[in-house]
Amino acid sequence: METGIHELTAGYALDALDPEERRAYEAHLTECARCQDELASFWQTTEALAVAATGPEPAAGLRDRILAGARAEPPVVVPFEPRRRRTAPVLGAVAAIAAVVALAIGLWASQISSDLDDARSALERERAAAAVLADPTSRTVSLEAGEGRLVVGPDGSAVLVLDGLDPAPAGKTYEMWIVEGEHAAPAGLFPGRDGLDVVGLDGTVQPGNVVAVTIEDEGGVEISANAPIVASVPV
Repeated sequence: METGIHELTAGYALDALDPEERRAYEAHLTECARCQDELASFWQTTEALAVAATGPEPAAGLRDRILAGARAEPPVVVPFEPRRRRTAPVLGAVAAIAAVVALAIGLWASQISSDLDDARSALERERAAAAVLADPTSRTVSLEAGEGRLVVGPDGSAVLVLDGLDPAPAGKTYEMWIVEGEHAAPAGLFPGRDGLDVVGLDGTVQPGNVVAVTIEDEGGVEISANAPIVASVPV
C-alpha cells in the first residue's frame, strides 16, 4: 500500500476515495511532505475550476452515482506496443515521406528551371535570327547543296533559311557547321521541320567561310565523318 499510496492524492482531493483508502491516506498524509504539497496543488486547481464553472448546481447524489457506476464497470485493458517500438517505425515512415516529398519538389523545381532556361535560350535565338533577317545590311548567300539560302549579318551572325528539309529521323539530329578551310566548327543542332525552317547559327561567319549541315546521332558530334546535305557557297 505504501508504494501506491502517493497515487491516491488526486482521488482524495476530489473526495473520490472509499473509507478505507481515505483513512490510510490521511494517516500517511501527516508524515509525507510530498503528498501534502501535491494535495495543496490539486486543491488550488479544483478551486479555480469551481470559480470558473457556471451553470446549475448538479443534483444531490449525482457524484456518488457516477463513482458507483465507474467502480462497477469491469476494467478494460488495451494492449499497446512499447512506445519505443511503436514510435520508431512511425518516425521512420514520416522521415521517408518527407524525404520523398522534398526530392519530388526538388526535381520539379529543377525541371521547371531547366524548361525556363531552354525557353529563354530558344527565344533569344529566335530574336537574334529575326534581327539578322530584318537587317537591311545583311547579305544573302546562295546554297550549293540543298534548298534555301544563308543570310549573314554585318557582325557575322548567320541564319539558314531552309525549304523542303524533312524532320530528322528518330535518334538523329541535324548539325550545322562553320567551315574554314579544312576545319569545321560545330554551330548548333536543330530537329528539322516540314516546310520552311529558319535556324540561327552559333558563332560567327567570316568572309570565305562555308556553312554546312550534316545528319548526326542525337546529341551531335565534335567532328563529323558524314557528307553535308546542305552547303553554302563561300561567304
